[in-house]
Amino acid sequence: MAIEAWLSVLSVVAVLLALTVTRIAPDAILMAALAFLVVTGVLEPSQALVGFSNTGVMTIAALYVVAAGLKETGAVLWVANGLLGHPATLKRAQLRMLLPASTLSAFMNNTTVVAMFIPAIQEWSHKLGLSPSKLLLPLSYVAILGGTCTLIGTSTNLVVDGLLQSQKGVALGMFDLAWVGVPLLLLGGTFLMLFADRLLPRREGVIEQIDQAREYSVEFVVTQGGPLEGKSIAEAGLRNLRHGYLADIERGERLMTAVPPETQLVGGDVLVFIGAPECARELRQIRGLTPANGDIHKLDIANHHRCLVEAVIGPDFAGLGQTVRQSRIRSRFQAVILSISRQGRRLPGKVGDIRLQVGDTLLMETGQDFVDQYRYRKDFLLVSALNDSTPPNFHKAPVAIAVLAGLVIAAGVGLLSILEAALLAGGGMLVTGCITVSKARRYVDLSVLIVIAASFALGAAMTTSGAAQAIAEALVADWMSPWLALAVVYLLTVLFTETITNNAAAVLMFPLAMSVADHLGVSYMPFAIAIMFAASASFMTPLGYQTNLMVYGPGGYRMLDYLRLGAPLSLLVGASAVALIPLVWGF
Repeated sequence: MAIEAWLSVLSVVAVLLALTVTRIAPDAILMAALAFLVVTGVLEPSQALVGFSNTGVMTIAALYVVAAGLKETGAVLWVANGLLGHPATLKRAQLRMLLPASTLSAFMNNTTVVAMFIPAIQEWSHKLGLSPSKLLLPLSYVAILGGTCTLIGTSTNLVVDGLLQSQKGVALGMFDLAWVGVPLLLLGGTFLMLFADRLLPRREGVIEQIDQAREYSVEFVVTQGGPLEGKSIAEAGLRNLRHGYLADIERGERLMTAVPPETQLVGGDVLVFIGAPECARELRQIRGLTPANGDIHKLDIANHHRCLVEAVIGPDFAGLGQTVRQSRIRSRFQAVILSISRQGRRLPGKVGDIRLQVGDTLLMETGQDFVDQYRYRKDFLLVSALNDSTPPNFHKAPVAIAVLAGLVIAAGVGLLSILEAALLAGGGMLVTGCITVSKARRYVDLSVLIVIAASFALGAAMTTSGAAQAIAEALVADWMSPWLALAVVYLLTVLFTETITNNAAAVLMFPLAMSVADHLGVSYMPFAIAIMFAASASFMTPLGYQTNLMVYGPGGYRMLDYLRLGAPLSLLVGASAVALIPLVWGF
């Protein structure tokens, strides 16, 4: 291979290693690779930046706004609540959940669908006496399968379609993938109905663990004119208690939550501490504090001054690997962590000493506006208020659904291209007031768009340098049949998807798949379609697909649960896809 080819392979290997073993943001990694390819002369700037003008990437950006409108109006829950109902058995509950989740995922971002369904299913399973662990992982899997049924169901489909348009001049229709996607959804859904109950353990989610997680609270009053009046919390020695921590300060009619250490104490302040029962004995030894009452009591989770929030830590959380105290969550998010669950278990010990990891589920006490303020941030994959009794405002939901229906019909009948229909639908959400411009802007995930667009540079380098052709020749033997080569491409894409992002896996595998087809002298379409399905078929780890990680904490899952249910599902979907794809798109 030429020096450009070796540099291209080196870039791909470096990106794969960085995405797998480091915590560097994926968009930073991909942009660094893009810069390297330009500086070394492997690609011209126009070649390296071609992804930023790709129709697939722009379509994904527009669909973020459409999904935001559906979420903000409560349209997803409006549909889901009407279909969930009150089933008497777990099988019926799974069926009622799988149908709306898969249908909605076919036409909107499945991350949004799962995010909207999680709190609803938690409450639903609690009322029905069912374990959320029996429902949430199947929800993620069926949302993934539903997304493969249409071109707009997942960003991966749009990315590969954009590559086909730019390199081969071929554009797929809205429902072309349904010939394979629908059978896979039916097979996968049937498998989940038959085996999810047997293969998934019964575990408690966060809602069921609240009574165990909340520990105890005790109230002390700052003595008027005492030695603590006028001192800060830190100066008073209230920041490093052995058996508890200061959660709130009640000052007159005002409740102060997540108070910073520099807050000055005022005589008459009621200090609310959370911790073990020994916390009260420890506090009685501090001069200037007197018990507000003689009782140690469980925290009142229905207190109207407080809001319980469940948040799942994402890979972009700034405090990963740090203890709760080091991460400064109190000052950064104005929230107090009451409990941390990991792999379905509440972590024992003092909360402040626990080191945070991706997928940890935090049970926090905070102000009423926390959910609205932080649900757009990338620190958390899921933010939901556990005791939020305020019903959503559904009056715009029919409008949002009508806008989505217009998008599907216009693109489905060929009246408009997918990009044109998505742009008009996004504009429709804004014009009709389903979502404001400021909120729409926050819903557009720029980091994901940058990852996708920058990945195109790696694909272009592999193609133009000849690296993809050389690897394909080494990978595919002359005696290998097209069916076997298709299976190899599918397997490699699945392995990439389980270790790096699904979109990056699709872009990296696309030039290799094209070279394999060219080497065998067969049509490239089966291989392109196989990449679409394989890049979405992430069932074996919580890290391979965002929806898998979102249900990790709320369902109380452990790593083995994903392998136990996901591995046979992955084999079933993979074998079926490899068998069906050539029947629709022949070699």
